[in-house]
Amino acid sequence: MQAVKLKRAGIITKVAILALAVYAVISLISLNAQVAEARKVREETQAEVEKLTQSNAELEYEISHGDDPKTIEDIARDKLGLVMPGEKIFYDVSN
Repeated sequence: MQAVKLKRAGIITKVAILALAVYAVISLISLNAQVAEARKVREETQAEVEKLTQSNAELEYEISHGDDPKTIEDIARDKLGLVMPGEKIFYDVSN
């Protein structure tokens, strides 16, 4: 009778170990997917930070050179669409 109990206990132990191993594998797969998603979000955030850093640098330049006539002219042309008196603008409409 003792042999039957030991054999039964051995089978239960093996099943328990197998169940734990399956749980561990499933957990690792889930964590791997979470890590991949976190890396993707980090890369997107890093790209946005670089874009905003560039934008800040351009704005700081415009602020520090706000009295410069060339900067004022560039802003008037690019952002406001203004032209110098007598200046003619030609638009390429071939595209």
